[in-house]
Order: sequence, then C-alpha cells, then structure tokens
Amino acid sequence: MKLQRMNRRALTLGALAVSGALALTACGSDDTGGGGGATSTAAAGNIKCDDAKGQLLADGSSAQKNAIDAWVKQFSAACGVQINYKGGGSGAGVTAFTQGQVAFAGSDSALKPEEVTASKKICSGGQGIDLPMVGGPIAVGFNVSGVDKLTLDAPTLAKIFNNEITNWNDEAIKKLNPDVDLPNLKIQAFHRSDESGTTDNFTKYLIATAKSDFPYEGGKAWQAKGGQSAPQSSGVAQQVKQTNGAIGYFELSYAKDGIKTVALDTGAGTPVEATIDNATKAISDAKVVGTGNDYALELNYATKAEGAYPMVLVTYEIVCDKGNKADTLPATKAFLRYIASEDGQKILAENDYAPIPDDIIAKVRTTIEGLS
Repeated sequence: MKLQRMNRRALTLGALAVSGALALTACGSDDTGGGGGATSTAAAGNIKCDDAKGQLLADGSSAQKNAIDAWVKQFSAACGVQINYKGGGSGAGVTAFTQGQVAFAGSDSALKPEEVTASKKICSGGQGIDLPMVGGPIAVGFNVSGVDKLTLDAPTLAKIFNNEITNWNDEAIKKLNPDVDLPNLKIQAFHRSDESGTTDNFTKYLIATAKSDFPYEGGKAWQAKGGQSAPQSSGVAQQVKQTNGAIGYFELSYAKDGIKTVALDTGAGTPVEATIDNATKAISDAKVVGTGNDYALELNYATKAEGAYPMVLVTYEIVCDKGNKADTLPATKAFLRYIASEDGQKILAENDYAPIPDDIIAKVRTTIEGLS
C-alpha cells in the first residue's frame, strides 16, 4: 500500500526525530511575541516560509496536539512564527473557527452542514473546508493490577462503557482472556468531559460494530450512562495511569509511561494491537466523501481484515478556502503547506501517528496552494 510505504520511509527518518512535546502557551495569549518571517526556503526541513510572520492562534483536537507540537517546533525554528495551539478539543476548535477567533482549527470529525453554513459568515466569499492531515489509532488504555495483556471485542467494550459490565472478572471478559488471572476489581471507565472528535470516532466504532449494546446516536459529546470523565486526551490518559481498575480511550501517542493498551478481537484470525501499521491498514480503506475542496473521509470501522485496527480517527485542519484574514493567511498557508509536505508527514510516525495516504495528501497540498 502507498501509505505503508510512506510509513516505512517515515520510520527511517531518524534525522527528523522529535523528542518530547513543545510546551505551548494557551491560545489567545498575547505576550508570546512573534518573530519575523522569511522569504526564502528555510534550511530546517526545507520549509518554505514565504511571507509568514507574526503569530497564529489555533484551537481544536487534542488528539493531534503531540503532532502539532512536533511540527511547530520545526516550523517556528525555520520561519520565526509563533503558533499557539490550545488543543481544547474538536468541539471548542470548531466553535472558535466559526466565531472567527482562530486562523485554523483541528477536528477529528468533519464539519457538519450547519457548521459549514456558520463558517460562511467569517470566510468572506468562501467556507470552511476539511483537510485531512493526521491519522492514527484510538487506543483503549487499561490499568489492572497484575494484568499485562488484555483482549476485548466491540460488544464487551460497549457494555463496559455503557456501565453494563462493571467488574474485571466478568464472564464476558474472562471468555476473551482465558489465560489471564482477572481480579475481582471494579471497573473505572473514563470518557471525555469535553466535546471531542475522539469520542465521536470511538462511539462510531461501537455503534458500527455493537449497536445493540451501545444504543446511542454518537457525536462529540459523551452520551452513555455511568462512568467518569476527564478533559482532553491527556486528562483521560492521566486518570487511567493513576487509577487501578481504570479503562479509557485516547490516541496512541498518549499511551505512554507504562500505560497498557487493549488488543481488539475484530473477528479476524488473531486480536489486533493498536499500532501505527495496523491503523494504517484500516485508514487505507477510507473513502473521500467531501466535495470540491473538502476532503472529508468515510472510515470503515467494521473491517475484519487481518491486522487492520479499525478504531481509528483522522484529524482535519479546518480553514477557509476563500476569505482568510490577510494578516494571518501567509503564515497559515506556510504552516499547512509544511505539515502536508513529505517532510511534515514523515514526522507523524515518529510521534505515534499515521500519515495520510499519498493520493489524498497530494490533493490536500494542491488545495492549500489555492487558499486565499
């Protein structure tokens, strides 16, 4: 697959490895200061700065924040532009975008028709469009004393997060893990407290594969009964890490510091681990359903292909196709151009994300050049 070849190239690009996340000030801070722009191709990663200058405010998906941090570190070093990406969740990002508060937003769900309509008020002569930029698996992290490996299927996951399976030694979990000594321990299921594209995609998976056990409409806001909540992916991951008996969902890049992740029984020959390569196999089946310059994707959550991890998401950068603010357009285009470039996409796999398929990202690059 083209995407797999991209992944292999990405994994060999040690020279661009980025360690750790760059601490960014909150979106809206005015005391960060912005450096001057450059008019020539930058040496760092061959980043083309053009007339980029000043600072950009952005908000949205916390799923992609670790990727954004890695990109910003490279881009700011090359172009001297300060980018403040808050990562307050997809819902917050879309709202900030449609209210004209940010240059671009990140969302793990494509714009809804009413959000496109709202965007026309701030995109003079144009509208907001979805540009897929980051892919990756939604990992289900767990913290159960004495348990290092755990397999779950969609119906069991749905019952856990719908408060119908409440103990770790439940028969349904034992059946899927016959060789695991499961303790008599209460399950502490954590979901997002904020509106989140991660929640949207996680519940889309459950609805597509276990609708009778998860009878909800889905969306960015959590709808199931019971459980506990925490803000952003980092908050859910922290709760899982510190709570014995916990389980929660977040992007693979947040499964750090010893957090173990669930393998999914999808109906394939063997359970599928949450890895970049396995997510890549699922994302490669995505179909473009957006029209014009919009590249919203439709994912196949119910795939049973061998080695395909179906609980995936794609994060979109949302920007005006026309009518962007004149003072932020050069920096917005330069940054989006860089993250969609081959160099930008190669950084993803090094930070536990999956690059966007070659044929799709090529169209995204063309669209970025036409932003006005």
